[in-house]
Amino acid sequence: MYFRVTRRPLHLRRPRLFTEKVNWRVVNDRRDILAGTCDKLWMQDYAKDAGCKVPNRLWAGTSLAELAKLDLPARWVLKPNHSSGRVYFGDGKPDLEELLYVTEGWMDGQTSITLADEWAYGKARKCFIAEERLGQTDADLPDYKFFVFHGKPELIQVDSSRFNGHERRLYTPSWEPLDVVNIYPLGPVAPRPSTLDDMLSAAATLGEPFDFIRVDFYEVDGEVIFGELTPYPGGGIEPYSPRSLDAVLGGKWTLPQFQKI
Repeated sequence: MYFRVTRRPLHLRRPRLFTEKVNWRVVNDRRDILAGTCDKLWMQDYAKDAGCKVPNRLWAGTSLAELAKLDLPARWVLKPNHSSGRVYFGDGKPDLEELLYVTEGWMDGQTSITLADEWAYGKARKCFIAEERLGQTDADLPDYKFFVFHGKPELIQVDSSRFNGHERRLYTPSWEPLDVVNIYPLGPVAPRPSTLDDMLSAAATLGEPFDFIRVDFYEVDGEVIFGELTPYPGGGIEPYSPRSLDAVLGGKWTLPQFQKI
């Protein structure tokens, strides 16, 4: 799969590139420190304990019939706790029949992005989460994703219009835009967020225990809201163009030294 997407062989004995090291982690890394990083409930509690604000959780459980009985606000979202890329946008009182239809298969396993058997997803508790929908309109909020190596943010990825013409732009921590394409079309250069320093500080705090982790935030009404942690960005198969950034990021990540499991 790596070769098909990147047109390069995958080197796991001596990984040098960032994407190679993500794949090395997928294949080899079973440390306890990663066990909660794909469990949304765990990561929100982790962020709260570190002083970050998280979305207001409305409900968590396995019975959608239980959710359908609740008096929910006008805007909410439903997600699986244990996988990525699945979301349902709700308005007001839930319709049980519709919920059962749109979530069919959500509890069965992981999403297509985890075909490479990303271990931490298997450690996440299988349940649903309903939480407040951020923002005041249906427009997608920019998603600020910080690549944190050994406690230091080294790259910012900004995803916009994710559900309608997905675009992506990469920045340095000082908000210098990079003309690097990563899967999606290059997004426009955005103004520096007013909360950038706060996001950088929070990303460094949350990422400090890890040799690498991606930390995601939203900015809502001048306030930083935690999104999620990601130990396997893009499944390790999203190439960079030009390719040089893959090597630069790989050089910032020192892998843990232990035997293959």
